[in-house]
Amino acid sequence: MSGNLNEFGITHLRHVDLAVPDYETQRTFYRDTWGLTEEGKDGDLSYFAAEGSPEQYVVRLRQADEKRLDLIAFGADSNDSVDKLAAKLGGEGVQLVGDPGELQTAGGGYGFRFFDLDGRTIEVSSDVATRQHRAVEEGEAIPVRISHAVMNSNDPNATRDWYTKYLGFQLSDSLWSQHMGEMMHFMRCNDWHHSLAIARGPHTSVHHVSFEMRGLDEYMRGTGRVMRAGIKKVWGPGRHLAGNNTFSYFIDPSGNTMEYTTELERLSTDEWHPSLHDIADPNVQDQWGTADPMSEIIARESFNDPDKGVFVAPPV
Repeated sequence: MSGNLNEFGITHLRHVDLAVPDYETQRTFYRDTWGLTEEGKDGDLSYFAAEGSPEQYVVRLRQADEKRLDLIAFGADSNDSVDKLAAKLGGEGVQLVGDPGELQTAGGGYGFRFFDLDGRTIEVSSDVATRQHRAVEEGEAIPVRISHAVMNSNDPNATRDWYTKYLGFQLSDSLWSQHMGEMMHFMRCNDWHHSLAIARGPHTSVHHVSFEMRGLDEYMRGTGRVMRAGIKKVWGPGRHLAGNNTFSYFIDPSGNTMEYTTELERLSTDEWHPSLHDIADPNVQDQWGTADPMSEIIARESFNDPDKGVFVAPPV
C-alpha cells in the first residue's frame, strides 16, 4: 500500500470536537445511547473514547451558547512531519491558528491548528499518548473506533482540491447527480476507503460523523438500541456502494447526524482509480435495498445548521 500513504505524514482521523448548548443531554446521548465511554470531564469539556480504539478520545463535547464544529483532528507520523506541514501551509498562505507546540488536551502530544478552505478548524498532531483499549466482544454493540467525518461545503470540488493540494488526501470515489453535478467526494489518508468526505450542501456544516462497529450483528444491534431509545433515524440500515460500508444515520439531540457503520472497504492496491457513481442508481445508495430510497427529505436532514464556528478558532 506504499502508494496510498499520505505524502505529508498524515496517518488517520483522531477525533471530532463539537460545541453544543444542550451539553448534559448530549453527554447522556453519547454515553448511554451511542455507546462511547466518557473518559474524563474538565469543566465545560467532556472526552468520549471508543472502547476498541487507542485514541484518547474520538468525540469532544464542549458546553457553549451556540452549536458549532470546534475542530477535526488528524494524526501525523512524527513531530517532524507536523513541523514541515505547518511550515508548508504557512508558506502557502493557509491561515494558521497557532504554531506547532505541546497540546494542552487529553493525551498531550505535539501539533497545530489551521483553517481549511471553508473555515473549519483542523488540527494535526503526533506523539499523543494512547489509552488502554480492548477488543470489543461478540454481540457488544458499541463503537470500535471513529470511522470518518463528512462535511458540507457549497463548493465541494474546491474543498476536495484543497485537501488534495495542502493535506495530501487522495480521492477514492465520487457521487454524481445529473441535475446537481458532483455531490460527494470520498477522501483517504490511509488504506481505508475514506476518513473524510466532502458533501454538497447549502452552507459549511457537519454532514455526519461515522463510527465503526465490530461486525454486522453488532451494527444491527446498535442500530436497534438507538431506535428504541427514540432517537430519530434518518436513513438505513443499508449498504452503500462507494466504500461498500453499511449505514444507519441518526440525528443526535443537537441536530448533528451520527452514523453507525461496519465493513468499510480497505484499498489493497496502489492502482486505485476513483469511480463516479450516479446517485440515481438505487444500488449506489443502498446495495441491499433495505433503506428508503434517498430523497430530498433525507438529504436535507444532513444539511444541518450553518456552522457558527467558520474562521473562528475554538477557545480550547
